[in-house]
Amino acid sequence: MTVTPLRHAGSNAEARSSREAETVALEVLARLEKAWNDGDGEAFGSNFAPDASFVNIRGEHIVGRAGIAAGHAAILATIYAGSVNRMQLVRAIELVDGTVAAISVNTLDCPTGPLVGVHRATSTSLIHVPSDGVGRPEIVVGHNTLVTV
Repeated sequence: MTVTPLRHAGSNAEARSSREAETVALEVLARLEKAWNDGDGEAFGSNFAPDASFVNIRGEHIVGRAGIAAGHAAILATIYAGSVNRMQLVRAIELVDGTVAAISVNTLDCPTGPLVGVHRATSTSLIHVPSDGVGRPEIVVGHNTLVTV
């Protein structure tokens, strides 16, 4: 995974907050990327909150971790089987305590099937970071937009 460095402006506290947001976003993206590249829809879905909302590249709105996991399990077993997804963090900011907004560019390489070739999407995620230190950061809202290359 690669990251585009963020330019930190303002106070040291703002820079520290930006670095912490970047760390959270990179952690979540690393888990998503690994799950995708392992073809594991269940693991992909586990990165979302139980009541998360997700809009895929076709504009379909899926609600809930279970639905997100099932949808990804289906595509990873069929049209995206054997594909490799590389997720590059573009920007991460802490909006309020415990909520990180992350933007990434995802490059998907499909070796076979109806989507053979390289495709790109821009993803935006709102990530909840547990304040009590229990559990791991989870996506509460995610949206993917297919980018024409």
